[in-house]
Amino acid sequence: MEKICLESFPTPYFLVDENRLRHNLSILKSVCDRSGCKILLAQKAFSMYSVYPVIREYLAGTTASGLFEARLGHEEFGGETHVFSPAFREEEFCDLLSYADDFVFNSPAQLKKYGQRAKDAGKSVGLRVNPECSTQDGHAIYDPCSPGSRLGTTLANFDESLLSLLDGLHFHTLCEQNSDDLETTAKAFEEKFGKYLHGLKWINFGGGHHITRPDYDIERLISVINHFRDTYGVQVYLEPGEAVVYHAGFMVTSVLETLHNSMDIALLDTSAACHMPDVLEMPYRPPLKNSGEPNEKAYTYRLGGPTCLAGDVIGDYSFDNPLAEGDKLVFEDMALYTMVKTNTFNGMPLPSILWRDLSGQGWLVRQFSYEDFKSRL
Repeated sequence: MEKICLESFPTPYFLVDENRLRHNLSILKSVCDRSGCKILLAQKAFSMYSVYPVIREYLAGTTASGLFEARLGHEEFGGETHVFSPAFREEEFCDLLSYADDFVFNSPAQLKKYGQRAKDAGKSVGLRVNPECSTQDGHAIYDPCSPGSRLGTTLANFDESLLSLLDGLHFHTLCEQNSDDLETTAKAFEEKFGKYLHGLKWINFGGGHHITRPDYDIERLISVINHFRDTYGVQVYLEPGEAVVYHAGFMVTSVLETLHNSMDIALLDTSAACHMPDVLEMPYRPPLKNSGEPNEKAYTYRLGGPTCLAGDVIGDYSFDNPLAEGDKLVFEDMALYTMVKTNTFNGMPLPSILWRDLSGQGWLVRQFSYEDFKSRL
């Protein structure tokens, strides 16, 4: 990495802060120490591998959604490498065997097709189950328990004849939720699948646990973990993504122009569609430093990106003073589901990736160019 001056570095860029990251990691490590569970980094939310040496001081390994993430976790993080896919590809499975330690299959058919091969290679084998217990509120796109879901095996489709292949069971139903929803889901899981845990080695509670959020009920989480550990004698795994980097990252952007069309509008050098697509997918309104809700402060603007997509809008925010060309804006909580989802629609340059260490020194991790756009096409 190269030393840089954060104040003068050209926008847009992502900035990840070591102090904030270690704060989150210390909370997660405390949960592990108190309960005996193992916590894994869900790389689908955050794959900035330059900081894996920091994260592996606290966590047991990584989870992956396929071959490339599994290889990244194995090569750059170490520890345990777990992989789940709704459907594995035959042409990739042999390579996966060289990177992953733990395979979670989505269906009895996938377990039957690949499970024995994984066992013969000395891997741990699990099945993702669907407890059919929805606790989502407003994020249907992230609800694996919705009717018609392709994720996880329901009790009606569970094949007891394949139990001999299993080392563990996995469920993942949460998204940015507290431990009361985990407790609700865990009870539903236990009613349907608890009898199968006897004789297995582990259970994985999946991700979506907002453990590092200030109002998260950690004591309830530990109680749920301890119940499964003591009742069934299993190792409990959790695989949060957001909790690892909760409010540990920023997106710094600049105002390119302001205009008026029924309301004041500010065009930024960052794009919701290209640089923070979850804003449009969830949708949600990302927090912005020193701003307020629309009309809360004196000057309200709609913040939009520079692409040709009419809906490339980040949201409406208010400010104490009018915005002007060159003003810098700092979006908060921008480490998760940003760098892993960026794209180059419209030939939009990708934001640089920066790191701020414990002393406050800025470092350039990666800067992108025309070749990064061209090489994908």
